[in-house]
Amino acid sequence: MSLPDPNELFEAYYYSHSCGEPYGRTEFFLRLFDNLAERIVTNIGPKTVLDAGCAMGMLVEYLRKRGADAWGVDISEYAIQNVHPDVKPYCWVGSITEPFPRRYDLIVSIEVLEHMAQPDAEKAAVNICQHTDDILFSSTPNDYKEATHFNVQSPEVWAELFARQGFYRDVDFDASFITPWAARYRRNREPVHRLVRDYERKFWLLWKENSDLRRLILENRDQLAAYDQQFHALEAETARLNQVIQDLITQIGQRDQKIQDLSFEKQVLTAQLADIHEGDVWKIALRLRALRLRLAPVGSRRERALQQIQRLFRV
Repeated sequence: MSLPDPNELFEAYYYSHSCGEPYGRTEFFLRLFDNLAERIVTNIGPKTVLDAGCAMGMLVEYLRKRGADAWGVDISEYAIQNVHPDVKPYCWVGSITEPFPRRYDLIVSIEVLEHMAQPDAEKAAVNICQHTDDILFSSTPNDYKEATHFNVQSPEVWAELFARQGFYRDVDFDASFITPWAARYRRNREPVHRLVRDYERKFWLLWKENSDLRRLILENRDQLAAYDQQFHALEAETARLNQVIQDLITQIGQRDQKIQDLSFEKQVLTAQLADIHEGDVWKIALRLRALRLRLAPVGSRRERALQQIQRLFRV
């Protein structure tokens, strides 16, 4: 498979549009490579490092700030031209399929080999293995959309390729701070049965973790079903209580209307009573009552005689 000239592929347009967001000395990428350099120095501690496919050399820059003797190589002339002046002497334009000038404690290759034709990628992997005993490697297994991803492979393809060179995954090293699929491959001269033992140990831990997570999911699903039933019961009870509240509100409204009606009726009766009290009949009645009390005081013989006369009139 014949590919275009790399310098025609990896130029200004590529770095502006094909890296998720414009690639350069932005806050995002500076912070990213600063964190990667810190993890590499802290967790691996290499004295000499080569970034194979260094782009604009930001990882080289931050590794050197942390005391590592870091170098970088990249096929893109545009990328190397944009390396920071402080680290330009340590980065050069070149292909990672070609021999490097020296051996390194660690070679880093992050999202590079998928941009190469398969034969060139295999040649680059062999070349990397010939110049170190320790490789920190990442290559996307699923991004087929990017136009320059000519050689997207699943992790086992790279693992097999490195194993042919005597490199095996360090199953105890977590490289996910780079990408979820990143791995550390190290030259391993242990007998095969020791390698199998390490792989089986890691496989068992991952299998157990997966099994425990599946069991937890099933338990959570059962709990969720129970919670769902309780929720529906509470929802029905809430609807019932809302109806009770609405009924009470209606009753209160009816009672308030009744109170208003009675209040109005009271006002009418009060007005009528006031009219009676102000009328001539009421005044005459009061005078007659006063006259009666003078003529027949309460408890007197006249009052008793008057009461007898009243009874006779009733009869």
